[in-house]
Amino acid sequence: MSDDLFMREALRLAAQAAQAGEVPVGAVVVRDGQIIGRGFNAPISRHDPSAHAEIAALRDAAQYVGNYRLVDCELFVTLEPCVMCVGAIFHARIARVVFGATDPKTGAAGSVFNLFDDMRLNHHARIVGGVLGEECGHMLSDFFSQRRQQQKAK
Repeated sequence: MSDDLFMREALRLAAQAAQAGEVPVGAVVVRDGQIIGRGFNAPISRHDPSAHAEIAALRDAAQYVGNYRLVDCELFVTLEPCVMCVGAIFHARIARVVFGATDPKTGAAGSVFNLFDDMRLNHHARIVGGVLGEECGHMLSDFFSQRRQQQKAK
């Protein structure tokens, strides 16, 4: 299956987050070409700073598999993971991470930090960035632009 196909599903989930007033980030976990976990950002509505799309997708996949270790799985996410999410990715033993837009403020897969390249850590996933990056980036910038417009209107 194509990376674009899985990223499109992550984008669909990101749109659900935006509809709920959350920052539009979506994620899916894939094993053997099948989506086994889905998630989107929900820290505002859940009053939970850890309710990022990646964490939700990892939790969903772990429940599906019946194990917190997601060996031989891939994570597709519309925005470069932050430090917290990279930590969860390491603990889950995700083999490959594919992200869309880079995050120049909190990205931990190359933008601010690259934790995946740190040889002191005990797990390393393969990283692919920029898959449907322009589309993912536009969704985020459109969301924040609309939010700024709403703030001005108040």
